[in-house]
Amino acid sequence: MRYAFILTIIVLLELFSTGAALSLQWWLQPWIDSTTTSIAVWIGVFLITHVLLLLSVTKLFSNSYRWMSGWMLVMHFMMLTAVATGILYGGSWLLTPLLDSTLDHSEIIAAGLRVFALLFFIGLFAYALYSAYIPVVRELSIHIHKPLNNPLRIAVASDLHLGRLFGNKAIERLHIMLNKYQADILLMPGDIMDDNTQAFNTYNMKDSLAKLVASLPYGVYATLGNHDLYGHEQPISNSLRAAGVQLLNDEATHFNHQGEVVWLMGRFDNHKRQRVATTELLAQVNSAEPVVLLDHRPSAIIEHSQLPIDLQVSGHTHNGQIFPANFIVSAINRLGYGYEAIGNGHFVVSSGYGFWGIPFRLGSRSEIWIINLIGTDIGTQI
Repeated sequence: MRYAFILTIIVLLELFSTGAALSLQWWLQPWIDSTTTSIAVWIGVFLITHVLLLLSVTKLFSNSYRWMSGWMLVMHFMMLTAVATGILYGGSWLLTPLLDSTLDHSEIIAAGLRVFALLFFIGLFAYALYSAYIPVVRELSIHIHKPLNNPLRIAVASDLHLGRLFGNKAIERLHIMLNKYQADILLMPGDIMDDNTQAFNTYNMKDSLAKLVASLPYGVYATLGNHDLYGHEQPISNSLRAAGVQLLNDEATHFNHQGEVVWLMGRFDNHKRQRVATTELLAQVNSAEPVVLLDHRPSAIIEHSQLPIDLQVSGHTHNGQIFPANFIVSAINRLGYGYEAIGNGHFVVSSGYGFWGIPFRLGSRSEIWIINLIGTDIGTQI
């Protein structure tokens, strides 16, 4: 499976490089005056691709994968630009009968298409950067058949990936938004750190996170995702606990919401092979009361839909992060993104508050969820 994944990546890189070279050659055509220059464009594109691939594989630099990811994004946006320009060019033929037939409009059209391509390419980057850093709030009301006289406002922020590119300002923005929407509690279902605590400690994110925790009536609960388990589980756990975050590592706990009990369960990501089964966690709770599960990956939704779990919150998928990966996410998951009531429970899969690798999103948005959990009024039950 691992070798198949590596082979797929290599094939995609070659296809991306070919598409990028063709796109760049077309755009530079008015200024390319020889075959030698055209060949140089192709050599340059493929050289960049393979040098960055080599750096990523050998890990000569700590963030070499970001350079590779960034270059792949540049090539991907080149191809999206080529598609959009091709569509525009096809549309221009529809206007040809309306133009003065005595004039040659080919040079004007060619120049216009190149201006459009440049602006479209820049626009893609601007929009993708905006989508990664400016979050949207998605509000949802869920009704459960469990005793909960007073609605509980649950905020969900998954996949923060706290690191050099997403840190204190993002935490402070989250703090402001949760106060504005009067959240009672924040749930963070995994991938809180970007693999390690280096940036978290260097930029003293602990203080910002601690202020966020202190601002919420019931605090912050989290579980660890795959990126929190890549060799730095203990430092990440210690840093989060030091900031006041309550970790649920294959654990169950409860808190009282205006005199009524609400249960929380949190699972390790399935990167940890020895994680506890959900049924074992359920044995520790009173399932006649509201039960909320934090599970980083949405891979066990079908199984969980048959259990007495009222709400599951997940992340991991990023909703693909970059188009068209969102369609792949949708195809391989029962619920790859969004909300759905399935079986006995309600399921929310977030695209994440942060991002992985590079600070760009296309076809997905940075987001938080505000979920109103509404139970049955005991006084109305017969």
